[in-house]
Amino acid sequence: DKVIRIETLEGVKYNLKNIGIIPLNFLISSLSPRHVTEQLEGMDGHVDIETTYDGRMLSGRFLLQAKDYNDYALAQNEVFRVFQSKQPFYLISGQEPKKRWKVKVASGFTPERLTMSDGLFEAEFISAIPFSESIGTTLDPLTFDAEKWQTGQGLITENPVYVHQTPTFRIYNAGDVPVDPRQMPLKIELKGASTNLKITNRTTGDIWQYNGSSGANDTISLEGIRSLKNGTSIFGNTNKKLITIAP
Repeated sequence: DKVIRIETLEGVKYNLKNIGIIPLNFLISSLSPRHVTEQLEGMDGHVDIETTYDGRMLSGRFLLQAKDYNDYALAQNEVFRVFQSKQPFYLISGQEPKKRWKVKVASGFTPERLTMSDGLFEAEFISAIPFSESIGTTLDPLTFDAEKWQTGQGLITENPVYVHQTPTFRIYNAGDVPVDPRQMPLKIELKGASTNLKITNRTTGDIWQYNGSSGANDTISLEGIRSLKNGTSIFGNTNKKLITIAP
């Protein structure tokens, strides 16, 4: 389905067809690896140290349809406004409508005028993170009836739980890559009393610890790389580590 939707970080949504921008194709590049190697004197080949990924490139080809000759300039201005990229925005393809890419336009583009009222342009986008994300979160119902999920997103029939009241529990990461709070959205929240709170991920070996206490009405949260107590940073009183979630 050649439908492209754009959503700003503030939640403003655009169906491009509804504003006269007709998607003709939408392409996603493969992952682009960065290999770190070391060459040793007298050794054939090299030592493989590490591989990480660059950001992901996406591209689209679009037909611009205005009402008439005079409306064309207005329609072109709308293209430039929707695709402006000082701030990232979400790009959603009709082929995978429950996944989204957080992108910016990678470079400038110039629409080619085809007729009095039609134009053609190609735009490239770059995602700083090389992976798409679900439009739903783990606090949304993990059912297809919720209309936030699709096949291929790792959903399981056991209906995993993400709110717990026990000291030991399991967290299911339906994605196929680790969730790293340095670059992906991750929020871990504890409500209630604690002293020298420690969170241990037994799967990854990650340990986060707070050298302080909280009361029954307090909330401690790990939001990305931040450690907060009732919204105030407590990072200096922690072991300055992070919790990641394995796939």
